[in-house]
Amino acid sequence: MAQNIYDTPAFFAGYSRLNRSVRGLAGAPEWPAIRAMLPDLRGRRVADLGCGFGWFARWAAAEGAAQVLGLDLSENMLARARADTADPAVAYVRADLEALELPEGRFDLAYSSLALHYVEDFGRLVRTVFRALAPGGRFVFTIEHPIYMASTRPGWLVREDGGRTWPVDQYAVEGARTTDWLAPGVVKHHRTLGTTLNTLIGAGFAIRHVEEWHPSPQQLAEEPALAEEMERPMMVLVAAGR
Repeated sequence: MAQNIYDTPAFFAGYSRLNRSVRGLAGAPEWPAIRAMLPDLRGRRVADLGCGFGWFARWAAAEGAAQVLGLDLSENMLARARADTADPAVAYVRADLEALELPEGRFDLAYSSLALHYVEDFGRLVRTVFRALAPGGRFVFTIEHPIYMASTRPGWLVREDGGRTWPVDQYAVEGARTTDWLAPGVVKHHRTLGTTLNTLIGAGFAIRHVEEWHPSPQQLAEEPALAEEMERPMMVLVAAGR
């Protein structure tokens, strides 16, 4: 079973205070880029892997999705999602993405936001998603960029020319990384970008779009704190087709 850090009181309390937890999709600066990668959802069947508070599930239903299944391991997340969702097109189920089983050909879109870097057996999950998508289906997800995940040492390094660079710790060494984020002992699974994309290709997916996200000039003007994201990518956005 995957680590269920979101049901740890200290972690959940900290997570609930994040801007994206309070404001939902509007609080996620990468959302405009993600939305541009999504297909028309009218009449589509959607699986949301690691649905959290249900922000995307509710948005998909509002966009006309016929069915939305939100999956999450955290009882805290699911309780909040159910409390905030009234649309009968949306259902939530507790599920461990490490052992996920989905009906074959059931969905037109599988979506995931910043959840898959918690999954150790990414290959198994990708094969499961491929089988669960109907022909022509899409898999759109975001993960922590592996460069960001490999930046485990605190602070900036200063170059000889006086510039700054972000320290990277053994990028080529894949596997579990333990970090203190909102609570101590959070386990994430580091894979290089090449491994992530090749795993998708090996399962039968065609890569449609890859974006190493960074804020737009308008976003930087509106939220100067995002300037740090210009130094190294924090997340990568991927769209793949079946």
